[in-house]
Amino acid sequence: MTSQISFAEQISQPRHTAINSTPVWARLHQHQRATRHVHMRELFAQDAQRFDRYSLTLDGLLLDYSKNRITDRTLELLLELADAANLKQWLCWMQQGERINVSERRAVLHTALRLPAGQVLNLDGVNVVADVQQVLAACGDFAEQVRSGAWRGYDGQTICDVVNIGIGGSDLGPQMVHEALRPYCQPDLRVHFVSNVDGQHLAQTLEQCNPARTLFIVASKSFTTPETLLNAHAARRWLVAAAGEAAVARHFVAVSTNRTAVTAFGIDAANMFGFWDWVGGRYSVWSAIGLPVMLAIGPVQFRQFLAGGAAMDAHFFSAPFARNMPVLLALLGIWYNTFYGAHTHAIMPYDHGLRRLPAHIQQLDMESNGKRVGRCGERLDFDTGPVIWGEEGVNSQHAFFQLLHQGTRLIPSDFIVPLNSHYPDTAAHRVLVANCLAQTEALMRGKTETEVMRELAHLPGDELDMLLPQKLFPGNQPSNTLAVDKMTPYALGMLLALYEHKVFVQGVIWGVNSFDQWGVEYGKQLASQLLSEMDGHAAATHDASTAGLMRHFQERHYG
Repeated sequence: MTSQISFAEQISQPRHTAINSTPVWARLHQHQRATRHVHMRELFAQDAQRFDRYSLTLDGLLLDYSKNRITDRTLELLLELADAANLKQWLCWMQQGERINVSERRAVLHTALRLPAGQVLNLDGVNVVADVQQVLAACGDFAEQVRSGAWRGYDGQTICDVVNIGIGGSDLGPQMVHEALRPYCQPDLRVHFVSNVDGQHLAQTLEQCNPARTLFIVASKSFTTPETLLNAHAARRWLVAAAGEAAVARHFVAVSTNRTAVTAFGIDAANMFGFWDWVGGRYSVWSAIGLPVMLAIGPVQFRQFLAGGAAMDAHFFSAPFARNMPVLLALLGIWYNTFYGAHTHAIMPYDHGLRRLPAHIQQLDMESNGKRVGRCGERLDFDTGPVIWGEEGVNSQHAFFQLLHQGTRLIPSDFIVPLNSHYPDTAAHRVLVANCLAQTEALMRGKTETEVMRELAHLPGDELDMLLPQKLFPGNQPSNTLAVDKMTPYALGMLLALYEHKVFVQGVIWGVNSFDQWGVEYGKQLASQLLSEMDGHAAATHDASTAGLMRHFQERHYG
């Protein structure tokens, strides 16, 4: 176990203490080579209690990780790796508000957004929990006004459409949560999400809306995000054309910290809901960024969503690592990504409401751990974050599961399924669950030559010889199954917090800062330069391809 040190000492350690120079790193590579040909069929045959030993439950959430290429020794080594990375201390530093986002010198306290009222967490002498509760109360009061009909538009009509204008974490998280919790939504209040600067996204949304009954939420911490402001100003022009300038204050609110820019836009500062620099965008749905969710499901259910996240936080910060859901998921991901060289990870929610979950986790994981440089600036010589992708089941079974079953790549997967539906067709839901469980079994078991021969015994020899190799399934494809009793706000809160903590653990072990995203900024800088050139305000030298594409655009663009 790594001895306790201060946070300042940890981040200033010399580079020769990198995780891949530790003895356990080498032992994990040796263990992988020694066990890589072991089939999970054998592991289940040898251990009738494998499911019981390799599964966990928490408040109606089950994690079954028994269908993985692991033994007790694998887990021992992975837990030793967590100790070598000083993971326990990193959890303490995060929880206490140390500035673990080292490149931006910020604390990482999205967990504080979920703490119950009355708790105390001081940062720079300020109890951030009290601040969070104040903003949540303001959001809740506003949501109740809109939902009850007390808040009315410029001509006295109630609001029936809410359009959230944001991008990245200000769009993906709330959109996903809204879709997942649609059974809890107020039916006479429709919520839309606009993020793309492609004009058809906003135009097609506004086609469904009446200016007199539409409320816009502009979600931008700085109120300078180019994509968000472009759409916000377009929406403002649409409203003003119908109702005049005075209507803006009744039909626009902001989630931001830039009071000057918000009021200059025409939004009443009383309708600006703030948040903090210790909340990263992809972790912000729990904050005022979740206002469209609160409008849809109401403050009481939103508090249940927060409570689910808080329950997972309590488990994460207190459970021993060998029985800790986020830690185990993270370690399994490292086992495949770093030691097996599996470069992707698939997310398959067997729930139509969770169809945007793969995209949300994609941003959460790839924007956090898609790094080639360690937190102290050292170049890493091993693989970090995987490519995250996926689609809802059963649709995905008819799209890419062929590659999972009979392709050449190792692709670990997460299957997520609610055991009960909000909708009355229980027969359909049983079919859905059966398909989910069948796919995890098929990926694990595969189909042997003996089994295929038995299946095709009626065929003549030449046909048998031709079909036999086509019908073989190697199996041994790892998967985790996450099952919830029902997809409630509480259950969804637990699920999202679980993935947030998984990503954090992996970042700690790989030695990267999971909370900055400088790679996102570079493309924005270049886009700004190119836009200035398009407008004739600047000239620059580009590579031949970019210059040629610019000329082609200018020659053929009609604007």
